[in-house]
Amino acid sequence: VGWWLAWILLQMEQEGVTVKGSPHFNPDPDAETLYKAMKGIGEWMSADLPAEGCASLGSVPPLGAVGVLTLCTPAGTNEQAIIDVLTKRSNAQRQQIAKSFKAQFGKDLTETLQSELSGKFERLIVALMYPPYRYEAKELHDAMQGLGTKEGVIIEILASRTKNQLREIMKAYEEDYGSSLEEDIQADTSGYLERILVCLLQGSRDDVSGFVDPGQAVQDAQDLYAAGEKIHGTDEMKFITILCTRSATHLMRVFEEYEKIASKSIEDSIKSETHGSLEEAMLTVVKCTRNLHSYFAERLYYALKGAGTRDGTLIRNIVSRSEIDLNLIKCQFSKVYGETLGSMIAGDTSGDYKNALLNLVGSES
Repeated sequence: VGWWLAWILLQMEQEGVTVKGSPHFNPDPDAETLYKAMKGIGEWMSADLPAEGCASLGSVPPLGAVGVLTLCTPAGTNEQAIIDVLTKRSNAQRQQIAKSFKAQFGKDLTETLQSELSGKFERLIVALMYPPYRYEAKELHDAMQGLGTKEGVIIEILASRTKNQLREIMKAYEEDYGSSLEEDIQADTSGYLERILVCLLQGSRDDVSGFVDPGQAVQDAQDLYAAGEKIHGTDEMKFITILCTRSATHLMRVFEEYEKIASKSIEDSIKSETHGSLEEAMLTVVKCTRNLHSYFAERLYYALKGAGTRDGTLIRNIVSRSEIDLNLIKCQFSKVYGETLGSMIAGDTSGDYKNALLNLVGSES
Protein backbone atom coordinates (compact mmCIF):
# COMPACT_ATOMS: atom_id res chain seq x y z
CA VAL A 1 0.00 0.00 0.00
CA GLY A 2 2.87 2.37 0.87
CA TRP A 3 4.51 2.29 -2.59
CA TRP A 4 1.11 2.64 -4.29
CA LEU A 5 0.27 5.76 -2.23
CA ALA A 6 3.75 7.19 -2.95
CA TRP A 7 3.20 6.59 -6.70
CA ILE A 8 -0.22 8.34 -6.61
CA LEU A 9 1.28 11.31 -4.74
CA LEU A 10 4.12 11.50 -7.29
CA GLN A 11 1.63 11.49 -10.19
CA MET A 12 -0.41 14.25 -8.51
CA GLU A 13 2.76 16.27 -7.95
CA GLN A 14 3.86 15.86 -11.59
CA GLU A 15 0.39 16.89 -12.75
CA GLY A 16 0.83 20.26 -11.02
CA VAL A 17 4.21 21.10 -12.55
CA THR A 18 4.37 23.45 -15.56
CA VAL A 19 8.19 23.55 -15.86
CA LYS A 20 9.56 20.00 -16.02
CA GLY A 21 12.99 20.68 -17.49
CA SER A 22 14.73 19.15 -20.48
CA PRO A 23 14.72 15.31 -20.62
CA HIS A 24 18.04 15.18 -22.55
CA PHE A 25 19.84 17.84 -20.62
CA ASN A 26 23.43 18.98 -21.13
CA PRO A 27 24.40 22.23 -19.39
CA ASP A 28 27.42 23.02 -21.62
CA PRO A 29 25.62 23.86 -24.89
CA ASP A 30 22.95 25.76 -22.90
CA ALA A 31 25.68 27.86 -21.24
CA GLU A 32 27.24 28.52 -24.65
CA THR A 33 23.86 29.58 -26.11
CA LEU A 34 23.38 32.06 -23.25
CA TYR A 35 26.94 33.37 -23.68
CA LYS A 36 26.37 34.04 -27.38
CA ALA A 37 22.95 35.59 -26.68
CA MET A 38 24.39 38.41 -24.60
CA LYS A 39 25.72 41.44 -26.45
CA GLY A 40 28.04 42.84 -23.81
CA ILE A 41 30.27 39.78 -24.02
CA GLY A 42 30.61 39.44 -27.76
CA GLU A 43 31.80 36.30 -29.51
CA TRP A 44 35.30 35.02 -30.07
CA MET A 45 36.08 33.88 -33.64
CA SER A 46 39.08 32.29 -35.31
CA ALA A 47 41.17 34.69 -37.41
CA ASP A 48 40.96 32.18 -40.28
CA LEU A 49 37.24 32.89 -40.64
CA PRO A 50 35.70 35.99 -42.23
CA ALA A 51 35.09 38.45 -39.41
CA GLU A 52 33.15 41.41 -40.70
CA GLY A 53 32.55 43.97 -37.99
CA CYS A 54 35.19 42.33 -35.77
CA ALA A 55 38.28 44.08 -34.43
CA SER A 56 41.50 42.40 -33.32
CA LEU A 57 42.13 42.76 -29.61
CA GLY A 58 45.27 42.42 -27.61
CA SER A 59 43.44 40.70 -24.77
CA VAL A 60 44.05 37.10 -23.74
CA PRO A 61 41.93 34.60 -25.73
CA PRO A 62 39.69 32.07 -23.98
CA LEU A 63 41.16 28.79 -22.76
CA GLY A 64 41.48 26.20 -25.51
CA ALA A 65 41.42 28.76 -28.36
CA VAL A 66 43.85 28.23 -31.24
CA GLY A 67 45.69 31.00 -33.11
CA VAL A 68 44.88 34.70 -33.10
CA LEU A 69 41.32 35.52 -32.09
CA THR A 70 39.17 38.52 -32.75
CA LEU A 71 36.18 39.74 -30.79
CA CYS A 72 33.05 40.39 -32.84
CA THR A 73 31.14 43.60 -32.31
CA PRO A 74 28.03 42.68 -30.29
CA ALA A 75 24.87 42.56 -32.38
CA GLY A 76 22.48 43.05 -29.44
CA THR A 77 21.13 40.74 -26.77
CA ASN A 78 19.12 37.81 -28.09
CA GLU A 79 16.34 37.80 -25.48
CA GLN A 80 14.43 35.00 -27.18
CA ALA A 81 17.41 32.63 -26.90
CA ILE A 82 17.59 33.42 -23.16
CA ILE A 83 13.84 32.75 -22.79
CA ASP A 84 14.06 29.48 -24.75
CA VAL A 85 16.81 28.13 -22.50
CA LEU A 86 15.89 29.35 -19.02
CA THR A 87 12.08 28.92 -19.08
CA LYS A 88 12.39 25.38 -20.46
CA ARG A 89 14.79 24.08 -17.82
CA SER A 90 14.06 23.08 -14.24
CA ASN A 91 15.64 25.06 -11.40
CA ALA A 92 18.13 22.26 -10.73
CA GLN A 93 19.14 22.34 -14.42
CA ARG A 94 19.53 26.15 -14.31
CA GLN A 95 21.99 25.75 -11.40
CA GLN A 96 24.06 23.34 -13.52
CA ILE A 97 23.98 25.79 -16.45
CA ALA A 98 25.29 28.53 -14.13
CA LYS A 99 28.19 26.27 -13.04
CA SER A 100 29.03 25.42 -16.65
CA PHE A 101 28.85 29.13 -17.63
CA LYS A 102 31.34 30.01 -14.87
CA ALA A 103 33.66 27.13 -15.84
CA GLN A 104 33.62 27.92 -19.57
CA PHE A 105 33.63 31.72 -19.54
CA GLY A 106 34.79 32.76 -16.06
CA LYS A 107 31.70 34.86 -15.41
CA ASP A 108 28.79 34.66 -13.00
CA LEU A 109 25.67 33.91 -15.07
CA THR A 110 23.19 35.79 -12.86
CA GLU A 111 25.39 38.90 -12.74
CA THR A 112 25.86 38.77 -16.52
CA LEU A 113 22.10 38.49 -17.07
CA GLN A 114 21.56 41.47 -14.74
CA SER A 115 24.02 43.57 -16.73
CA GLU A 116 22.45 42.64 -20.07
CA LEU A 117 18.73 42.81 -19.25
CA SER A 118 16.53 45.43 -17.65
CA GLY A 119 13.12 46.12 -16.11
CA LYS A 120 10.50 43.48 -15.36
CA PHE A 121 12.06 40.99 -17.78
CA GLU A 122 15.37 41.17 -15.88
CA ARG A 123 13.52 40.73 -12.56
CA LEU A 124 11.79 37.59 -13.86
CA ILE A 125 14.91 36.00 -15.37
CA VAL A 126 17.00 36.69 -12.27
CA ALA A 127 14.22 35.15 -10.11
CA LEU A 128 14.49 31.97 -12.20
CA MET A 129 18.21 31.74 -11.45
CA TYR A 130 17.83 31.61 -7.65
CA PRO A 131 17.54 28.20 -5.97
CA PRO A 132 13.91 28.05 -4.64
CA TYR A 133 14.53 28.58 -0.92
CA ARG A 134 17.13 31.28 -1.54
CA TYR A 135 14.63 33.07 -3.78
CA GLU A 136 11.93 33.04 -1.12
CA ALA A 137 14.46 34.18 1.50
CA LYS A 138 15.38 37.06 -0.85
CA GLU A 139 11.71 38.02 -1.27
CA LEU A 140 11.28 38.12 2.52
CA HIS A 141 14.48 40.11 2.96
CA ASP A 142 13.46 42.62 0.26
CA ALA A 143 10.03 42.99 1.88
CA MET A 144 11.69 44.26 5.05
CA GLN A 145 14.17 46.62 3.38
CA GLY A 146 13.78 50.36 3.01
CA LEU A 147 10.87 52.48 4.11
CA GLY A 148 7.75 50.52 5.02
CA THR A 149 7.43 46.77 5.30
CA LYS A 150 5.58 44.83 2.59
CA GLU A 151 3.53 42.77 5.05
CA GLY A 152 1.54 41.13 2.23
CA VAL A 153 4.65 39.36 0.90
CA ILE A 154 5.61 38.05 4.35
CA ILE A 155 2.05 36.89 5.09
CA GLU A 156 1.76 35.13 1.70
CA ILE A 157 4.98 33.15 2.11
CA LEU A 158 4.66 32.23 5.81
CA ALA A 159 0.98 31.20 5.63
CA SER A 160 1.31 29.03 2.52
CA ARG A 161 4.48 27.00 3.10
CA THR A 162 4.96 23.71 4.94
CA LYS A 163 7.11 23.27 8.02
CA ASN A 164 9.96 21.75 5.96
CA GLN A 165 9.78 24.57 3.42
CA LEU A 166 9.86 27.20 6.17
CA ARG A 167 12.85 25.49 7.79
CA GLU A 168 14.77 25.61 4.48
CA ILE A 169 13.80 29.26 3.90
CA MET A 170 15.03 30.21 7.39
CA LYS A 171 18.31 28.37 6.78
CA ALA A 172 18.82 30.09 3.38
CA TYR A 173 17.95 33.48 4.93
CA GLU A 174 20.58 33.10 7.65
CA GLU A 175 23.22 31.92 5.16
CA ASP A 176 22.60 34.78 2.70
CA TYR A 177 21.91 37.68 5.06
CA GLY A 178 23.73 36.70 8.26
CA SER A 179 20.73 37.21 10.51
CA SER A 180 17.74 35.27 11.83
CA LEU A 181 14.52 35.57 9.82
CA GLU A 182 12.47 35.34 13.03
CA GLU A 183 14.46 38.13 14.69
CA ASP A 184 14.23 40.35 11.60
CA ILE A 185 10.44 39.88 11.47
CA GLN A 186 10.22 40.75 15.17
CA ALA A 187 12.31 43.88 14.59
CA ASP A 188 10.27 44.95 11.57
CA THR A 189 6.71 44.29 12.77
CA SER A 190 4.86 44.77 16.04
CA GLY A 191 1.79 43.87 18.07
CA TYR A 192 -0.50 41.01 17.06
CA LEU A 193 0.85 41.00 13.48
CA GLU A 194 4.32 40.22 14.83
CA ARG A 195 2.86 37.44 17.00
CA ILE A 196 0.94 35.76 14.19
CA LEU A 197 3.94 35.91 11.82
CA VAL A 198 6.32 34.43 14.39
CA CYS A 199 3.72 31.78 15.20
CA LEU A 200 3.32 30.89 11.49
CA LEU A 201 7.09 30.65 11.11
CA GLN A 202 7.14 27.73 13.57
CA GLY A 203 5.22 25.61 11.04
CA SER A 204 3.07 24.04 13.75
CA ARG A 205 0.09 23.52 11.40
CA ASP A 206 1.62 20.52 9.63
CA ASP A 207 0.01 17.18 10.40
CA VAL A 208 0.26 14.56 7.67
CA SER A 209 -1.81 12.04 9.65
CA GLY A 210 -5.04 13.94 8.92
CA PHE A 211 -6.34 12.97 12.36
CA VAL A 212 -9.16 15.16 13.71
CA ASP A 213 -10.44 15.04 17.30
CA PRO A 214 -14.14 16.01 16.91
CA GLY A 215 -14.41 17.02 20.57
CA GLN A 216 -11.37 19.30 20.32
CA ALA A 217 -12.74 20.80 17.09
CA VAL A 218 -16.00 21.71 18.86
CA GLN A 219 -14.04 23.15 21.80
CA ASP A 220 -11.87 25.24 19.45
CA ALA A 221 -14.96 26.55 17.67
CA GLN A 222 -16.53 27.51 21.01
CA ASP A 223 -13.29 29.20 22.10
CA LEU A 224 -13.17 31.23 18.87
CA TYR A 225 -16.79 32.29 19.33
CA ALA A 226 -16.13 33.27 22.96
CA ALA A 227 -13.02 35.21 21.88
CA GLY A 228 -14.85 37.25 19.26
CA GLU A 229 -18.55 37.38 18.54
CA LYS A 230 -19.66 36.65 22.10
CA ILE A 231 -17.73 39.49 23.77
CA HIS A 232 -17.27 43.21 23.35
CA GLY A 233 -13.79 43.40 21.82
CA THR A 234 -11.66 40.50 20.61
CA ASP A 235 -9.23 38.09 22.22
CA GLU A 236 -6.78 38.14 19.29
CA MET A 237 -4.34 35.70 20.87
CA LYS A 238 -6.99 32.99 21.02
CA PHE A 239 -7.59 33.38 17.26
CA ILE A 240 -3.84 33.39 16.57
CA THR A 241 -3.18 30.31 18.72
CA ILE A 242 -5.90 28.20 17.10
CA LEU A 243 -5.28 29.34 13.50
CA CYS A 244 -1.50 28.89 13.75
CA THR A 245 -1.15 25.65 15.72
CA ARG A 246 -3.93 23.39 14.37
CA SER A 247 -3.61 21.26 11.24
CA ALA A 248 -5.54 22.08 8.06
CA THR A 249 -7.81 19.03 8.40
CA HIS A 250 -8.56 19.93 12.02
CA LEU A 251 -9.25 23.58 11.15
CA MET A 252 -11.69 22.59 8.41
CA ARG A 253 -13.75 20.80 11.07
CA VAL A 254 -13.39 23.80 13.42
CA PHE A 255 -14.72 26.14 10.70
CA GLU A 256 -17.75 23.86 10.20
CA GLU A 257 -18.52 23.78 13.92
CA TYR A 258 -17.95 27.54 14.22
CA GLU A 259 -20.56 28.27 11.55
CA LYS A 260 -23.11 26.19 13.45
CA ILE A 261 -22.45 28.11 16.68
CA ALA A 262 -22.06 31.66 15.29
CA SER A 263 -24.45 31.42 12.30
CA LYS A 264 -21.75 33.08 10.20
CA SER A 265 -18.50 32.00 8.58
CA ILE A 266 -15.12 32.33 10.28
CA GLU A 267 -14.12 34.73 7.46
CA ASP A 268 -17.02 37.06 8.26
CA SER A 269 -16.13 37.04 11.94
CA ILE A 270 -12.47 37.82 11.23
CA LYS A 271 -13.52 40.74 8.99
CA SER A 272 -15.78 42.17 11.68
CA GLU A 273 -13.40 41.58 14.60
CA THR A 274 -10.02 42.58 13.13
CA HIS A 275 -8.61 44.96 10.51
CA GLY A 276 -5.48 45.83 8.52
CA SER A 277 -2.54 43.44 8.22
CA LEU A 278 -3.72 41.23 11.10
CA GLU A 279 -7.03 40.67 9.29
CA GLU A 280 -5.13 39.89 6.08
CA ALA A 281 -2.89 37.39 7.89
CA MET A 282 -5.82 35.58 9.56
CA LEU A 283 -7.84 35.46 6.33
CA THR A 284 -4.80 34.14 4.45
CA VAL A 285 -4.45 31.26 6.92
CA VAL A 286 -8.15 30.44 6.42
CA LYS A 287 -7.86 30.63 2.61
CA CYS A 288 -4.74 28.42 2.53
CA THR A 289 -6.51 25.95 4.83
CA ARG A 290 -9.64 25.76 2.68
CA ASN A 291 -7.90 25.55 -0.73
CA LEU A 292 -4.26 26.44 -1.31
CA HIS A 293 -4.65 26.51 -5.11
CA SER A 294 -7.62 28.89 -4.87
CA TYR A 295 -5.53 31.17 -2.67
CA PHE A 296 -2.71 31.41 -5.23
CA ALA A 297 -5.24 31.81 -8.08
CA GLU A 298 -6.70 34.77 -6.19
CA ARG A 299 -3.24 36.30 -5.65
CA LEU A 300 -2.50 36.03 -9.38
CA TYR A 301 -5.93 37.35 -10.41
CA TYR A 302 -5.66 40.50 -8.33
CA ALA A 303 -2.04 40.99 -9.46
CA LEU A 304 -3.37 41.24 -13.02
CA LYS A 305 -6.81 42.80 -12.53
CA GLY A 306 -7.47 46.52 -12.80
CA ALA A 307 -5.11 49.38 -13.59
CA GLY A 308 -1.45 48.43 -13.35
CA THR A 309 0.08 45.02 -12.77
CA ARG A 310 1.50 43.94 -9.39
CA ASP A 311 4.58 42.49 -11.05
CA GLY A 312 6.29 41.41 -7.82
CA THR A 313 3.32 39.20 -6.87
CA LEU A 314 2.97 37.89 -10.43
CA ILE A 315 6.65 36.96 -10.80
CA ARG A 316 6.99 35.48 -7.30
CA ASN A 317 3.97 33.21 -7.56
CA ILE A 318 4.60 31.99 -11.10
CA VAL A 319 8.30 31.31 -10.45
CA SER A 320 7.81 29.70 -7.01
CA ARG A 321 4.83 27.50 -8.00
CA SER A 322 5.95 26.49 -11.54
CA GLU A 323 7.66 23.32 -10.27
CA ILE A 324 5.07 22.55 -7.59
CA ASP A 325 1.41 23.11 -8.49
CA LEU A 326 0.96 25.87 -11.08
CA ASN A 327 -1.15 23.62 -13.34
CA LEU A 328 -3.59 23.05 -10.47
CA ILE A 329 -3.62 26.79 -9.71
CA LYS A 330 -4.40 27.45 -13.40
CA CYS A 331 -7.37 25.05 -13.25
CA GLN A 332 -8.72 26.82 -10.18
CA PHE A 333 -8.11 30.21 -11.81
CA SER A 334 -10.23 29.31 -14.87
CA LYS A 335 -12.94 27.76 -12.70
CA VAL A 336 -13.31 30.76 -10.37
CA TYR A 337 -12.65 33.69 -12.72
CA GLY A 338 -14.01 32.39 -16.04
CA GLU A 339 -10.85 33.11 -18.04
CA THR A 340 -7.42 31.52 -18.28
CA LEU A 341 -4.34 32.74 -16.46
CA GLY A 342 -2.48 32.78 -19.78
CA SER A 343 -5.06 35.03 -21.47
CA MET A 344 -4.95 37.51 -18.60
CA ILE A 345 -1.14 37.60 -18.69
CA ALA A 346 -1.20 38.06 -22.48
CA GLY A 347 -3.62 40.97 -22.13
CA ASP A 348 -1.77 42.66 -19.26
CA THR A 349 1.93 42.29 -20.14
CA SER A 350 4.05 42.69 -23.28
CA GLY A 351 7.29 41.86 -25.05
CA ASP A 352 9.93 39.48 -23.74
CA TYR A 353 8.42 39.69 -20.24
CA LYS A 354 5.08 38.38 -21.54
CA ASN A 355 6.72 35.63 -23.63
CA ALA A 356 8.78 34.38 -20.69
CA LEU A 357 5.76 34.36 -18.34
CA LEU A 358 3.63 32.46 -20.88
CA ASN A 359 6.39 29.87 -21.34
CA LEU A 360 6.46 29.30 -17.57
CA VAL A 361 2.66 29.10 -17.33
CA GLY A 362 2.50 26.58 -20.19
CA SER A 363 -0.48 25.54 -22.28
CA GLU A 364 -4.00 25.91 -20.92
CA SER A 365 -5.25 22.54 -22.18
